[in-house]
Amino acid sequence: MTACVIEDEIAVISLDEGKANAVSHSLIDAVNDGLNKAESEAKAVLIRGKPNIFSAGFDLKEFKKGPEATKQLVTRGTEVLLRIFMHPQPVIAECTGHAVAAGAFILLAADTRLGTSGDFKIGLNETAIGFELPTFGLEFAKARLSKRHLQAAVVQAQLYDPDTAIDVGYLDSVHDADSVHDTAMACAKALAALPGEAYGQNKRGLRGEIGAIIEASIAAA
Repeated sequence: MTACVIEDEIAVISLDEGKANAVSHSLIDAVNDGLNKAESEAKAVLIRGKPNIFSAGFDLKEFKKGPEATKQLVTRGTEVLLRIFMHPQPVIAECTGHAVAAGAFILLAADTRLGTSGDFKIGLNETAIGFELPTFGLEFAKARLSKRHLQAAVVQAQLYDPDTAIDVGYLDSVHDADSVHDTAMACAKALAALPGEAYGQNKRGLRGEIGAIIEASIAAA
């Protein structure tokens, strides 16, 4: 199960939701609990996946239950992704493998994203599976992805290997599997050393307008 532990003032949230690490209700609950814990006990947040998989997206078993179940999960997912995006502390994502759909959204919501080298796919595949991207997905993409890649990444459902994902804007760096966690922790500690109040204020200043658009979309849903 997804869980959070505090290590050297870093709240490490380890995603563990079965083979696909799907964004389920239990994952959302655990991430919210981890962010709560971070605000009271830590100075930065590190979200990491399992070996070879960060997250393959929303829990499709919930979608199969019908429109109401789908809406409930997507709404709750939107809320937790927005919370990650606006979290006042540094948020580092340790992408341990594949990150597709909602998995890629987590990368777009985080501050600094470290990937793992390997034969992994990263990106938004919604068009390819017949889904319309929600407002939060479009806003995250416009805010974080390279303008040169927006058409291919968003409309044409292009998926990328980790090295290419740096240029596209999903990742900031790529590391060997043996070193990525230590590097991510070092990054989290370095960012945690920055003045916390100023970090949060400047983050809100940079992202607040996007956050307001997403909040309005949640209210209108």
